[in-house]
Amino acid sequence: MSELAVRADARAALDVGTGSGYQAAVLAELVPRVDSLELSADLARTARERLDALGYANVRVHRADARLGWSSAGPYDAIVVACAAPRVPEALLEQLAPGGRLVAPVGRYEQRLCVFEKDSDGLLESRLEGWVAFVPMR
Repeated sequence: MSELAVRADARAALDVGTGSGYQAAVLAELVPRVDSLELSADLARTARERLDALGYANVRVHRADARLGWSSAGPYDAIVVACAAPRVPEALLEQLAPGGRLVAPVGRYEQRLCVFEKDSDGLLESRLEGWVAFVPMR
């Protein structure tokens, strides 16, 4: 998903669904700044501690509703979503920078990995990358 989302010139990424912090760490190796969102207070806390202990100073973990994104730090050149929804929340698409890519599982029971790319005029193009199975967005 990181490979699909991150372009060589990406400066900021949004990780939706922090979990253990693994995806945030991968993104932190590819871009200078990562915001990571986690709904669970316990998961957000332990991921923050883990990432801090590993020296990932360029990752900020926030306890937040994934559907809202993190608009105060956007727009983002790359957004990686680790939970499935019937459709990508509009707030996440709005926080995608021109030239940016958003990768997300879309669907309830049958999910497809989708890549959305925003052009310089703000128009979105999408493509399907294959079948996947993710936890639902809460």
